Amino acid sequence: MSNEQQTHSKNKTQDNTQDNNKIDNYRRKLLGGSAALAGAAALGPGVFFTSIARAKPDAEPASSEVRWGFLIDTNKCVDNCDKCVTACNDEFNLTGFGRPETDAQWIRTVTLRDKKTGHTTKLPLMCQHCAHPPCVDVCPTGASFKRPDGIVLVDKHTCIGCRYCMIACPYKARSFVHETIENQKEYGPRGKGTVESCTLCVHRVDKGEIPACAEACPEKAILFGNMNDANSDIARRMASTASTEIRGDLRLDLGVRYQGI
Repeated sequence: MSNEQQTHSKNKTQDNTQDNNKIDNYRRKLLGGSAALAGAAALGPGVFFTSIARAKPDAEPASSEVRWGFLIDTNKCVDNCDKCVTACNDEFNLTGFGRPETDAQWIRTVTLRDKKTGHTTKLPLMCQHCAHPPCVDVCPTGASFKRPDGIVLVDKHTCIGCRYCMIACPYKARSFVHETIENQKEYGPRGKGTVESCTLCVHRVDKGEIPACAEACPEKAILFGNMNDANSDIARRMASTASTEIRGDLRLDLGVRYQGI
């Protein structure tokens, strides 16, 4: 082999090595859960599919010393009020498609009727953020998961749309996305063929803010806070006034408690 051929072969080998290194570096970034990817995978032109973080944005992990939850006073709920529903829909751009049976409902209002007295009570119902969530137990991919601080979420990158979680949830709190979703919020990723539900506005909570529904309630019927902090408003209220878990017989230890039912 001539010197010229040897030089050409050597340069080609170096180029291939550099290309392979670039590919390996890309793969490591792609598969290693780097901050860039925990950020985004492309859904389409100009659309990005952002994962709901399993830890706080500032990399401080969620702590089991905290248990975020709601205490809802149904006595304050006004019959014709749906401010909490509207606030949730606006926060995550949950647009209806004219099919109430399948449209996304991260929070909805329901009416309970006492069979003996006929007394009715209206209340908002959403994911109950169980300490022992059935949706997590049945999920075959681990897409449904519970953070240490009690917030139950769905990882859209690993959800395969099997809908086992929807069947397992006693509260009908999860929806299946049948349509292609446009105008998504970066903090609230949605995707056709995946399951979704109330995130407890985790993007707000991790910034020290309260969920949109609690903020929007004109009667302050929805109290949000750390149920594990004895000095928090929600813990003090629960200690002083009886509260109820819907289907408490299931012993799921709910993160949403109700007063007045």
